[in-house]
This record gives sequence, structure tokens and C-alpha cells, in this order.
Amino acid sequence: MILSRRRIFAVVACIALGMALVGAAAFPGLERHYMRQQAERDAVPLKLAVEGLRATLDRYAPLPALIAERPQLTVLLRDPQNAVVQAAVNEDLRQTAATVRASDVYLMDISGRTVAAASYREPGSYVGRNFSYQSYFTQALNGDLSSFSVYGTTTGERGYFYAAPVEDGERIIGVLAIKFNIAAFQSIWRGAESDIMVADRNDFVFMSSHPEWHFRAIRPLSSATRQQIAQNLQYPIDRIDLLPITATALSEEASQVYIEGDTRESFVLTTQRLNDLDWTMSSLSPTRPATLNALRSLLIAGLVVALGLIGLLAYLLRQTRQAEALAQEQRAKAVLEDTVAARTADLQTVLGDLRQTQTDLIQAGKLSALGQMSAALSHEFNQPLAAVKTYADNAGAFLDRDQPKAARENIARISKMADRMATISAHLRNFARRPQQATGPLLLNSVLLDAIAVTEMRLASEGGHIAYDPPEREVWVTGGHVRLQQVIVNLINNALDAMEGLTDRRVQIWVEGTTVSVRDTGDGIEAANVENIFDPFFTTKSPGKGLGLGLSISFNIVTDFGGTLSARNHPEGGAVFTVTLKPATPKQMAAQ
Repeated sequence: MILSRRRIFAVVACIALGMALVGAAAFPGLERHYMRQQAERDAVPLKLAVEGLRATLDRYAPLPALIAERPQLTVLLRDPQNAVVQAAVNEDLRQTAATVRASDVYLMDISGRTVAAASYREPGSYVGRNFSYQSYFTQALNGDLSSFSVYGTTTGERGYFYAAPVEDGERIIGVLAIKFNIAAFQSIWRGAESDIMVADRNDFVFMSSHPEWHFRAIRPLSSATRQQIAQNLQYPIDRIDLLPITATALSEEASQVYIEGDTRESFVLTTQRLNDLDWTMSSLSPTRPATLNALRSLLIAGLVVALGLIGLLAYLLRQTRQAEALAQEQRAKAVLEDTVAARTADLQTVLGDLRQTQTDLIQAGKLSALGQMSAALSHEFNQPLAAVKTYADNAGAFLDRDQPKAARENIARISKMADRMATISAHLRNFARRPQQATGPLLLNSVLLDAIAVTEMRLASEGGHIAYDPPEREVWVTGGHVRLQQVIVNLINNALDAMEGLTDRRVQIWVEGTTVSVRDTGDGIEAANVENIFDPFFTTKSPGKGLGLGLSISFNIVTDFGGTLSARNHPEGGAVFTVTLKPATPKQMAAQ
């Protein structure tokens, strides 16, 4: 059924409205998804903040017990009226506080009265004050190391207290306490992307990167909790207020929270418990990035849907136009039938010609590929075939001279050359893919001597010589004898080609470890050709003298052995080709 244009626009408008409603309905869930992702990211810096806070607290924890061992503290607690000892202890505690960067270090007798303090010079000194009501004092008096967070009742600053008993033999005669300003702990949070707050077991915030959140409770405090706080003077009871926060769970450890203030702010809240301290550390990052990500995702989805609707609209309109055109065509069909038939016949003739042309082009491509392969085989077989002919002629000559042993040696060499040509043929056939023939340990010197022997006929006919000193000890490498021999022969032949026309055609071959280097004394390699020299069909020789396959095949063979083939120019002239092979141990015969 073909729709009218008016109906088409109505359908598209309904689909667009439906997708908009779906997007609006999906937005809250998508926003929560990005909030959960944000919470997972916040968990990493939160863990670092927890570890940093715990490390800071743990660093100061042993100090009270160490200071409590000082003998002069025991002397003062035995005789608290001794002004000379008290003055010495006061000064010692002041210097200790300055060294460890503590707010105060003070000594209390068993009644809780402070007999000496680092702050003895200051107006708000702890000297003379009684702290028997503090839990850290009572715990230390019982022989335990203790710690306690409190809002300083004297100085008005937030502090964290450590306390340890002072013992005289096996008897506890006092308590040594150290106070650190909590504000110093918060300095490690500066520059963090998220806000941090720390609450105690009663969900009372006593540390935060937001000063306005200090001494505010996340949940309403019971009368018993307020009474306990007032009794311990742990926090300023007159400043305790409820932090207006509402939370919606996102996962087990994350929530979306709203904090009322001058403005209503929304955060992703990620929490982690400090079980040993009975604290909860929370990271609060604004939800704005999650909201923007959700809007961005919906916008992208909306654009995709819009493009789809535009495409659908265009399709439907095109269908309508086609239907109208079809109706007109049907009305004119009777008149145009003969003309269409004639043109169809012409088109069939043209299509037949095109198919024949395509067939001819495919056949030409096949013949071109066969021609390239034949040229490659000719390139790789020239030297072995020349050697075979020479050995065959020599064998005939030796037979004429009744020297069957020498003739047999030449026939054996012919057989070896035939095996080598069969292997080379396999390499050329598999040129386009990585060789998979087996490799194994082989004697490097044996391969080099065989390769030099193959090129002896060319050297004898064209002139030139090879300078090679075999290594003093046997060198075993990983590879295949015939394939590696093919590589060395290729490099020697290329070296001879590079020195064509020179009077002194000298090829140098040397071995260092498992590396073989072949050097010529020609013009060297042009800088522009170094990167392409191992590419298939790349050659710098004149037309008819090579297809540029020799180095490419050699490169693939060496790579198959797990080695490398590289080229460079020698400082004294000429080119150096280096084959680096993997070392091997003579456990088995090498692969061919």
C-alpha cells in the first residue's frame, strides 16, 4: 500500500514523538548508569586517600610509647612538686612536639591532672588541667595504647590524640598523650577532584575538605549519643548540627546524595570503611559529569534516530514518487513497448560485448602473472643450470678420459643442483605466503662453502674472486641448508652484479658469531632505495637483468628461520648485506 505524503509526515512525526518519550523515560536510568561508572572511578582515589590517612595515623601511633620511656617523666611523676624537673620536662616535651610537628605533648598523673606540657609557655596550656574524663586517658591508664579524635576543649582546634601509659617498674604512674591537629591530615586531600569527608561510628563528620561540613551529623543523633559526646567533651555540643543530606542508593558502596545549602548540590557518594578505627571515609564528586554524559548519549542516540527517520522519510517519499511514476509509465506502456524492446536488444548486444571484454581482461591478467612467475624461475635457476651444464660437460670429459670417480663426483653435484632447484621452485611457488618448512641445527661454514662452490663457475667465466676465512670453531645456527645456501648465493650474485665493469671484483664474506656479512666494492645503495630494497619486484638493475625477486625471497627465507636480513653501505665504499641467524646446538640434522 502506497501512503500519501500527508500520511507519511504524520507517521514520521509519531515515531519521532515516541522516541522522544522513550529517551525521556530512559534518561534517569542512563544517568544512574554513568553515576555508577563515576563511583567506580572515584573508588580508586578514595582507596588512596584511605591508605594515605591510615599511613599518616600509623606513623604517629608509636610515638607516645617511645616518649613515655624517658626516665625524667618517671622522676617528675614521683615528685610533681619538683620545679626544676618540671621545667626540664616541659622544655623536653616542647622540643619533642616541634620535632614531630605535634600540636601538644603532655604528661598526666594517675588522677588525670596535667603536670607537664609542651604548651607550658602558651596561655591555653594544658598544665594543671584534668583529662580523667577522656577515654584515651582511661584506656592508657589500664595499660593500653589508645587513640581518640576530639574537638580541643582548651584550644578549640580539631585534634587526634594518642596516649600510652608511663610505667615505673610494673606499676602505671601516669599517662603520656600527644595531640596532632587534624587539619594537617586534610592537607593530603588538597587538589583532589572529589570532596572528602570522614565520619565516626555515629556518622558525625569531623574531617572534611569542606569546612562547613565539620561537626555536622549525617543522620540525627540520639539523646544517648549526644550525652556521651557531651560527657567526653569530644565535640562542641553547641555546634552540632544536622547536615541536610538525602541519599538514593546506586550500588552497595555508592549513592546519589543531595546536600542542601545556599544551593542544592548533587553528588555521587562513594564510601569505604576503616574498620580498625570504626570510621567511614567518603568521596563526593559532582553528578554533573554523569548528567552530561547521559545527555550526550541521548543526543547521539537522538541524532542517529533523526538520521534514521530522515532516511525513512526519504525512502517513503521516493516510494511514493516511484508509484506515481509507475502509474504514468503504465499509461504510456502501450506506446513505448516497441521502442523498449528494440533498446533491450541493443543493450543485450552491449552486455555481451562487455562480458567478452571482461573475459579477455581476466585471461590477460592470468598470462601476465604466468609471465612474471616464469621470469622469476628463470632468474633463480640461471646459476644452478649453468653449474649443471658445466658439471655434465666435465662428467663426459672425465668418462672420455676413463676417470669414472671424477665423473661420478660431477654427477653427484648435478643431483645436488637438481635437489636445490626443486627446493627453490617450492620457495618461488610459496613466495606470497610465509614459508612453513621445518628448520633445524646446521653448520654455518658448510653452507657458506657450498654457496661459494655454486658461484665458482661464474667467477671463472666473468672474473672476480671471493675472500672468505672460515671461522676457527664450528658455528651452529638454526635454518635449512639448501634455503640458506640459496640466500648466500643470491647475495654473492648481487655483489658481483654491483661490481660489473670493475677490474677488481672482490666479494668479502666474514662470520661474527651467528652473523654472516657479504660485502661488495661497488657504488653502494642509494639512500632512497634502502627502505624498498627487500620489496618484491623492486630492482635497480637495467631491464632484462632481473625482476627484483631475489632479495625479497631471501628476506622471507631468513625471516622464516627466525633471523634478520639487513643492508647498509660500508664506510669505505660498497654495500654490506648482513644475515643474522639464531644460534643452535647440534642435536639433529638440519632441515633442507
